[in-house]
Amino acid sequence: MDFNMKKLASDAGIFFTRAVQFTEEKFGQAEKTELDAHFESLLARADSTKNWTEKILRQTEVLLQPNPSARVEEFLYEKLDRKVPSRVTNGELLAQYMAEAASELGPTTPYGKTLIKVAEAEKRLGAAERDFIHTASINFLTPLRNFLEGDWKTISKERRLLQNRRLDLDASKARLKKAKAAEAKATLWNDEVDKAEQELRVAQTEFDRQAEVTRLLLEGISSTHVNHLRCLHEFVESQTTYYAQCYRHMLDLQKQLGSSQGAIFPGTFVGTAEPASPPLSSTSPTTTAATMPMGPSVADLAPPGEAALRLEEVAPPASGTRKARVLYDYEAADSSELALLADELITVYSLPGMDPDWLIGERGNKKGKVPVTYLELLS
Repeated sequence: MDFNMKKLASDAGIFFTRAVQFTEEKFGQAEKTELDAHFESLLARADSTKNWTEKILRQTEVLLQPNPSARVEEFLYEKLDRKVPSRVTNGELLAQYMAEAASELGPTTPYGKTLIKVAEAEKRLGAAERDFIHTASINFLTPLRNFLEGDWKTISKERRLLQNRRLDLDASKARLKKAKAAEAKATLWNDEVDKAEQELRVAQTEFDRQAEVTRLLLEGISSTHVNHLRCLHEFVESQTTYYAQCYRHMLDLQKQLGSSQGAIFPGTFVGTAEPASPPLSSTSPTTTAATMPMGPSVADLAPPGEAALRLEEVAPPASGTRKARVLYDYEAADSSELALLADELITVYSLPGMDPDWLIGERGNKKGKVPVTYLELLS
């Protein structure tokens, strides 16, 4: 009991001494041991790493789960060390609603059939999103959290110890300075000087030892950067895979809808192209197509009641044609379209009544419809 009381008294005394030293430093009444410039640089880099890691972690969580309530729920499950329950993605929920709507409105009607097709695509998109979230959480979020909750806590603990050792060292320097000042006035203070010098030597040794421990941990931030770099590459890879899957699913859906639209609206000139990439210029597809030389109208080339384009009857307009460079690969959806390869040059022109997002393209003895946004029209 006496030992515990003495220890508590000793700890209280140390705490009080540190508090006094810290307060006097703040008011400029005591000297402070400064760390070297390299050490200060390590501290600044560690703080910056911690701050940016927190921001990137939070924003990535928002990207993967925009719902704040869901994020709080997942956080609580993790803190309780319990498995986070599986949650339906927005795409999967939309797919469910569309499928139910098709069932109630008539699955054999054109609208019902289209709802079913879109529902299947949305379901695949939702599954792809789920896989992306799972992969990104494991390969990217988890390492960032491990750093903040593991390595950074260890660094923070050692930095606090270093701060305490520095306060003890500076307090010992102050005591020795007072003892020497008193010794100059009376010879009775010789023992106090010796005691203060001994305390200073001990404090200096403990400070140097703690400074070395802290320095090694701070230098380990470089390894943290290497690890986070690897995780960042994995995050980009998983995100690339996710968007590639979305592109394929939507391309399949667009082709399905394009073919069905032609059957539902036979009087419409339907193009089942890949999703067009944004044009390189601000000129709209409609404006671009309007500046192209015109040939015979689509209606003139087809028998009454038939809007199908007969490519063998299409001839370049008398007013001339234009050259175009292909920006992206394009796979023809049917025989009326012309497949394209990036960077190749083709001849293009438009027809009256034709969809403004499309042109007629010719390459050698082959011709077919091509999407405007896949082309760069040349002068």
